[in-house]
Amino acid sequence: MGEFKHLVVVKFKEEVVVEEIIKGMEKLVSELDTVKSFEWGEDIESQEMLRQGFTHAFLMTFNTKDDFISFTTHPKHLEFSATFSSVIHNILLLDFPSVLVKPSA
Repeated sequence: MGEFKHLVVVKFKEEVVVEEIIKGMEKLVSELDTVKSFEWGEDIESQEMLRQGFTHAFLMTFNTKDDFISFTTHPKHLEFSATFSSVIHNILLLDFPSVLVKPSA
């Protein structure tokens, strides 16, 4: 089986300083070895009706599903999740084994 992915797509509440939340997330993933990679982005191109209000996407990659489970139960993740949950207006979450079709060059 391939890597395991954790995809989070959110719309933050209006009053949120998004940069502070992202710094917290970057700190979290840098402290946990089970996270193989982390990337994020802010939507700047999609039409509003297509993105349905979502503004940011976060993608974490794990070597295995067990690494993902270890991450989700880690005390630092649980602590950050409480903060993260309090600042989001809407969320879409997908956790899945990935199927690599075209590897990077």
